[in-house]
Amino acid sequence: MDPGLRIYLESTLKEVSIDCVIFGFHAGELKVLLLKWKGIDGWSLPGGRIYLEESVNEAAVRILQERTGLKEIFLQQFYTFGSNDRYKNMDVEALVKKLEWAFGSDFYDEKYIKRNVSLGYMALVEFEQVVATPDWYTDECMWCEISAVPKLLFDHNEMIEVALKALRRQLSYQPIGYNLLPEKFTMPELQRLYETILGKQLDRRNFQKLMLSYDILEKLPEKRTGGAFKAPFLYRFDKEKYDRAMQEEILFAV
Repeated sequence: MDPGLRIYLESTLKEVSIDCVIFGFHAGELKVLLLKWKGIDGWSLPGGRIYLEESVNEAAVRILQERTGLKEIFLQQFYTFGSNDRYKNMDVEALVKKLEWAFGSDFYDEKYIKRNVSLGYMALVEFEQVVATPDWYTDECMWCEISAVPKLLFDHNEMIEVALKALRRQLSYQPIGYNLLPEKFTMPELQRLYETILGKQLDRRNFQKLMLSYDILEKLPEKRTGGAFKAPFLYRFDKEKYDRAMQEEILFAV
């Protein structure tokens, strides 16, 4: 077994782990970041174990950076996954053998696979602006469309479903879009962002009226030109008001 991996395992909480659901938005598409394990024909969310001397929030930031290279990402804890049967749809014995073959006999103990609590963290990023890099025991990082997520290792499909529900609930009390849209954007582009995350269409007039009522947008004298239809006005976020709305958690009844 690799000495560095042994040191890592001995310095972590084996029964508690962290998994990150990183949603990515771009051009009307919502995707999620997945990792393909080395030596194993399977995909999962980026995750890892917590060092004994660090807080869970510190661990989440470190794990995401180590597994994917992503940093300066705003992570939020959204759920604790603690079922005593988190792997009911998996052949645990076969998985343990594969892990032992890939990483050594000490990498996983079957008892930890059968009983492990995971803290779920999530983030929403513009995936064209971040480059995920595989770590030393990951073959590939992939942005996968939500509708095309394959069967994942462990209970990670459920994690994505729970995280997506949490993200949609968040739209009811916090604005989104500051780091997901160009500095100047049209109202249809903002509406498309909300519709993509919510998975449903919104009434154009009601949406515009609602967004303007929150007083976080600045209407610009410029218009988007070059399209086949009437040129829409451009907007930008008022950063100070946007940040205040994030902190005060104003009711956003989208």
